[in-house]
Parts: sequence; C-alpha cells; structure tokens
Amino acid sequence: MSHKSKLPQAALGFRVKSGWATAVLLADPLQSPQVVDHRLVDLSDPAVPESRQPYHAAMGRLEEDGATVATRLEVVRRVTNKSVAELLRDYHDTGYKVRSAGLVVGSQIDPASIKNPHIRAHALEGRLFRTALEDAVRSCGLPCSVMVERNAYSKAAAVLARSEDDLKRAVSGFGRSLSGPWRADEKMAALVAWLALA
Repeated sequence: MSHKSKLPQAALGFRVKSGWATAVLLADPLQSPQVVDHRLVDLSDPAVPESRQPYHAAMGRLEEDGATVATRLEVVRRVTNKSVAELLRDYHDTGYKVRSAGLVVGSQIDPASIKNPHIRAHALEGRLFRTALEDAVRSCGLPCSVMVERNAYSKAAAVLARSEDDLKRAVSGFGRSLSGPWRADEKMAALVAWLALA
C-alpha cells in the first residue's frame, strides 16, 4: 500500500469573506469528526490593499476602470491559488488526505440585479472571492460544493440525518479543545467540512 492511501481521510470547509476565508479541516469518522486545524487563509494580497475590495473605488464608489479591476482580479486569483496549494500541501505533509471541500458564502445574488453601485461592488466581490476559491480548490483535484449560510444547517440536517439543534451543539463543541477563536465563521466552515466528509 502506498503512503498516500494510509493517510487519514479529511474534508476542508471555508467561510468566505472579502479578501480572506476561515478554513477548518475535519477528519473522519463521519458521526463524530475531529477538528484537525483551523486558520485564516488569504484570498487577497496584504501588500496590495485594493485587492481586498477590488471593485471599490475611492469613497465607496464602484470602480469602473476595467484595467484597474482586471489587475486586482489577477492578484486575487494568484493569491488564492497559492494559498490553497500551500494549505493542501501543509495538510498532506502533516498526515491528512483532503478528499473534498465545501464553501459557505453569505449570498449568491447576481450582482447585475443590484441597482445601487456601491452594493453591487460588494456583490461582485462576494462572487469573485467565492469563485476564485472554488476554482482554486477544484484545480487541486478536489470536489467542492457551495452553500449559502442561511440554508447551511437545514441542508446539513437532511444530509447528516441529525436535527439542526444537535448539529449546532456538536459544531459549537468542536471548539472546546482548540486554542484560538471558535466564532461563527469557524463554526460555519466546520459545518460545511462535515458535509464534505459525508
């Protein structure tokens, strides 16, 4: 048997934000998974602050210069691809085989449907960071699902055959033995990682 096949199975969950994501790695068994790691992942370049809100111009306006936006989008894609590749390599090197991933997002609204330019900029950024992260995960050979936060617990309850309250208690409990924060972002990332284990 190869070393690769001996690695414990795990799944990765992300709570996507503007310019960054919270990542949580969960390992089998499915009925009572264990949190292996949680950390923040860059989806933008701290050295290029505009890459965190690439569709924003000064004073909260929508950036309309196509060349400026294109340059910022390239930074986002480059940083996201690098962050995901390094994260997966780190997990492999510490003894885990990540077999799938899931993303939790705030919304999947079509930015074109939003009339207010400033709100449209936020929607464009939401879509950008979601798709950049999803593309980066898939380019590493992992299946990836995306769900909206408001539906996450109901979908998880159906798939995992547990009540929403039971899932909320279990996900909250994951953080008890960990150092560092275990807030709503970490809980959402853990929930979608659990679904990715199923």
